[in-house]
Amino acid sequence: MDSLTHIFLGAAIGELTMGKKLGKQAMLLGAFANSIPDFDFIASFFLPTTADLLAHRGFTHSFLFLVLLSPLLALLARRVGRTRGFARWLEPRMGAWTAFFSLEIFVHIFLDAFNGYGTGWFEPFSHYRVSFNTLFVADPLFTIVPAIAFFVLLFRRMDFKARKKWAVLAVALPSIYLVYALFNKNIIQRSLARQSAKTERYFSTPTALNSMLWYVVQEKDSGYNIGYRSVFDRNDTIDFVFFPRNEHLLRNVKDVEDINRLKRFSQNYYTIQKSGPELVFNDLRFGQVIGWIDPHEEFVFHYFLQQPKSNDMVVQRGRFAKWDAKAVELLLKRIRGN
Repeated sequence: MDSLTHIFLGAAIGELTMGKKLGKQAMLLGAFANSIPDFDFIASFFLPTTADLLAHRGFTHSFLFLVLLSPLLALLARRVGRTRGFARWLEPRMGAWTAFFSLEIFVHIFLDAFNGYGTGWFEPFSHYRVSFNTLFVADPLFTIVPAIAFFVLLFRRMDFKARKKWAVLAVALPSIYLVYALFNKNIIQRSLARQSAKTERYFSTPTALNSMLWYVVQEKDSGYNIGYRSVFDRNDTIDFVFFPRNEHLLRNVKDVEDINRLKRFSQNYYTIQKSGPELVFNDLRFGQVIGWIDPHEEFVFHYFLQQPKSNDMVVQRGRFAKWDAKAVELLLKRIRGN
C-alpha cells in the first residue's frame, strides 16, 4: 500500500496497543514501526533499476525480517526508556514491545501482499512473490477512515472519551472494505475462469483508486488477452484485446541479466514492443494507461531496454499518465457498469 496508508494504520494500531501506556507517543511510534519495511527504498540509491525492482518488497517484507528485527527494536525501545523524558517506555515489558513491533510489521507486509507488485514473504529461502491482486496500491475508500481517525486522535486530548472508538474504526472499516474487495475479486475471477481454458494462466487486479472495475489478463500461446470488467456489468462476458508477446524481439538484446530480472519481476506476464528505434518491456500486471477508455493503450509499466538510465520511475511514471477530468468521468462511468 502507499506510505500514508501504512502511517495511518500504524498509528491506529499504536493507539490501540500502547496508547494507555505511552500516550500520543504510541501513535507516532506505531506510524514509524508500520513504515519500517519500506525503508528498502534506500537500495534504489545503490542498485540498478532492475535489481532494485526485486529488492523492493523483498527481504524487508519477509517473515524472517519480522522475526529478527522485532526483538531488536524491543531492546532499543527499552534502552530509550532509560533516557530522560521517555521513562514511560520502560512500563511495557520486553515481550509486549516485541509483540507490538511484530504486529506493526506484520500488518504492513500482510497488506502489501494484496497489491499487484509482489511481496517476498519467504525471502531469502524462496524468491516467490505473494500477490493477491485485490487492492490498488492507493485506494481512497480503504484509507479515508484511518486518515480521519489519525488527525482526530492526534489533535484531541488523551482524555477524549471516544479515542478507542476512533482507533477501532480506523482498523475495522478498512478490514471490512478488504473483505468487500475480496468479494468483488471472486465475481471477476469466476467470470474470467468461465472464459479461460483450464491450462491457461490468468489474473485480475483492480483499476486505479477502486475495487469495482477490474483489469484482467488471460495468457495465450503467443501473447495475452486483456480486458475490463466491472462488478456492476450486466453482461458476464469480458471483451478482450489481444497483445502479442513478441519474444523474438529480444534476440539481439545484449543485457541478458536485465531481461531475466524483468521477467522474474513480472512473473512472466510481459510483452515486448518496438517503439520507433526503442525496445520496450511491458509488465502487464500494472495495467494500462487509461485502458478503460482505450483498451489498445500503452502499459503503465514500460521499461526502455536500450536506455536503462531512463527508467528511474518505471513503476510510477505511467500510473496516472493522461489523466484529466474527462478520464476520471469515464472511469466512474465504466465502474457503474455496461
